[in-house]
Amino acid sequence: MIRPVIALAALALAGCTVIPPAGDAPPPVAAGVPEVPLALMQDIIAGWNDYAGVDMKGKTAVILVNDPDYATEGEDGLFKGRRMTYYGRWTYKYEEAAKQGADAALIVHDTFPAAYGWNVVNSSWTGAQYYVRRADNAMGETQANGWIQKPVAEAILTAAGKDLATLSAAAVRKGFRPVPLGLKASLGFDNAIRNDISRNVIGLLPGTTRRDEYVLYTGHWDHLGRCTPDATGDDICNGALDNASGIAAMVALAEMNRRAGPTPRSQVFAAVTLEESGLLGSEWYARNPVYPLDQTVGGVNIDGLAPVGPSRDATATGGDKSELTAILGQTLAAMGLRLSPEAFPERGSYYRSDHFSLAKRGVPMFRVGRGLDLVEGGVEAGKAASEDYTRNRYHQPSDEYSPDWEWRGIVQETELLYRLGRALAEGTTWPNWNEGDEFKAIRDKSCAASPDGC
Repeated sequence: MIRPVIALAALALAGCTVIPPAGDAPPPVAAGVPEVPLALMQDIIAGWNDYAGVDMKGKTAVILVNDPDYATEGEDGLFKGRRMTYYGRWTYKYEEAAKQGADAALIVHDTFPAAYGWNVVNSSWTGAQYYVRRADNAMGETQANGWIQKPVAEAILTAAGKDLATLSAAAVRKGFRPVPLGLKASLGFDNAIRNDISRNVIGLLPGTTRRDEYVLYTGHWDHLGRCTPDATGDDICNGALDNASGIAAMVALAEMNRRAGPTPRSQVFAAVTLEESGLLGSEWYARNPVYPLDQTVGGVNIDGLAPVGPSRDATATGGDKSELTAILGQTLAAMGLRLSPEAFPERGSYYRSDHFSLAKRGVPMFRVGRGLDLVEGGVEAGKAASEDYTRNRYHQPSDEYSPDWEWRGIVQETELLYRLGRALAEGTTWPNWNEGDEFKAIRDKSCAASPDGC
């Protein structure tokens, strides 16, 4: 497959070569270069459209990861500054490139804006990749998606007579237009299509007086399976924290609610599959809900309970997005905790777990957990534990259960989740998104269309 290259790009496929203009030597494309960054072609939002006036048919898009203003300190700006929006997520980059008709989409990896090192790219996207079955049999996808390490991207741009740093700086300004590189991308790989079936597992605690109103708990039961081996040869990514801990908490929450007795509203517990492949189980549920979304009051997503001690605070992933924040504030006050700002808003965590599949269809969802201010060690200890996990265990074989796990914090967080879900199940309100939030119009439309729902 030979396709013109436009803009700036990146890839993590074996056998990727770049063909320079005639007479030039091929640039050095390294296999297995250590962790590196960067990507171009940005986003479409409020008049910002890097694809404007460009026919992407037959072309490969080289794309920068995250949003144009990710490097700013605050949350001001069109793309919410340091807080990643969905437009900055790699999933959106691929989706938009496909909509624009591109043959391939290549994202330049950079550790900070990507929110993880190259080791995570390598372990997460090596091997078979899955998609939710669609009527068009995925024919609307690009022919190739991938990531590329920053030194490789720099070599590609150098071969085109361009400078990656210069074009990256230009790409953060509104009005940037894609830059044709005058190169051809030659990608070769074996491709086999297989139709498989996986399972979501759903349990129901029926309500009493308003049993057709539902509170939804979600958590993913899958992980990566076999992955890139570590230094010892261990190639099984167990996912003990991510997300066996979450499924264990979900089972505990169901039992806690059963013992506490039925609530007016029904409670649904959904252990969904293939989150690690792109939120596929929750996406399938959201497209084919067992319980109508316009009758789903809201919910709680559970994705990883860290085996560290209890904290003095809690955080809400995504920040203050909906009227659920009021319920959270009341719950935290009752537990003697405070609400702290999200520690790493640049990681785009709100768009990386199963609640997003429901949120983008209008259902307000909690994604909350302990903050970094640990009772023992304070914020410094909390940050150290979080960064240690991200660097040394996240999506790696070392995410394993240990008998040395600290359980007091997990118990505290499970109680918080119980109180939040119970408040929704016992309440009468229908929380909506805050004015101006990206999901409010969707919820409003859903509510207006259904006499039985919100």
